[in-house]
Amino acid sequence: MSRTYPGRMDETNGAATAWADCVHCGEPTEYPETTRGATLCPVCEWQEGQRLACSG
Repeated sequence: MSRTYPGRMDETNGAATAWADCVHCGEPTEYPETTRGATLCPVCEWQEGQRLACSG
């Protein structure tokens, strides 16, 4: 489910855009909803990086 956040503007045209929700926690991400693949919020991206770094 994507949501439009009026406080966040798209850098390309300055218009409010719909941002993709994180596939893990549902929080808004830093990516527009048109981004392909699994989108993660900054917290989940960091946690995923920690898991992958320690998996060895």
